[in-house]
Amino acid sequence: MSGYLVRRLALSATAMLGVITIVFVLLHVSGDPASLLVTQDATRQDMERIRQAYGLDRPLSVQYARFIARVARGDLGYSYRQGLPVTELIADHLGATFELALASLAVAILLGVALGMAAATRRGSGVDTAAMTVALLGTSMPSFWLGLLLIIVFGVKLGWLPISGYGGWDHLVMPAFVLGGFYAAQVSRLTRTSLLEVLAQDYIRTGRAKGLRDRVVLFKHALRNAALPVLTVLGLSFGQMLGGALIVESIFAWPGMGRLAVQAVLGRDFPVVQGATIVGAAVFLAVNLTVDLVYGWVDPRLRSAAQRA
Repeated sequence: MSGYLVRRLALSATAMLGVITIVFVLLHVSGDPASLLVTQDATRQDMERIRQAYGLDRPLSVQYARFIARVARGDLGYSYRQGLPVTELIADHLGATFELALASLAVAILLGVALGMAAATRRGSGVDTAAMTVALLGTSMPSFWLGLLLIIVFGVKLGWLPISGYGGWDHLVMPAFVLGGFYAAQVSRLTRTSLLEVLAQDYIRTGRAKGLRDRVVLFKHALRNAALPVLTVLGLSFGQMLGGALIVESIFAWPGMGRLAVQAVLGRDFPVVQGATIVGAAVFLAVNLTVDLVYGWVDPRLRSAAQRA
């Protein structure tokens, strides 16, 4: 198992290095960062002083090596617009993004697994049709449209929930439902397919023939064996929730990393964009690594294969 972990860590480190390299290259092909730090009436001498101060006058190879060394130390530079360390800005917004992602993951699990189980255990019935119709609507509905619809209905018309901002659980309901609803639709369809395949296995029929209750067969035997592909999707979905929540955060004015990145892009605050991208990629890789390790707990066959490797 330790060898498998080392290989996975090496692959994650290689992927992280690739992300850092791409971010560095994109920064330098998008324009001169020094032009963002001076006023419109700045002279050429002013531009040269800025480049020297930030090391932008050095060869790209030197800048790249320094950039890698800073990232390895956890130094992501300073914001051009706010003058604060990027790590400090990200730390102030990362907690809100994690809170939204965890709530959205809970929505995806509860709604997705429940709909998938209801559809699989009542295959061909009206419940199956209704559950898959809801899943189809959830997959097809754009998040920005659903978010605006919920704001109009539950925030403006009914006044049940706040339409934006960060606060108590009531501020979290609509953003979590919008972000988690899309992934709940995917989870429900995958849960149905995987569970139907498991329910058709011989050991399930044997268990029922021995007189086991349907609830025991479903939850103790079928659902655990059907959970592996669902776990894969949930792990990837959580990483996507952390990195792709910018639309939802912008709609509901949620002070997370997504909204911070959007504001940085609009303000051409490249260090913040760099930092948000690197941290988002690191979190995504960490989530994927965690999911790979959880596989061994869910399926002992994978744990045995990893130990042999």
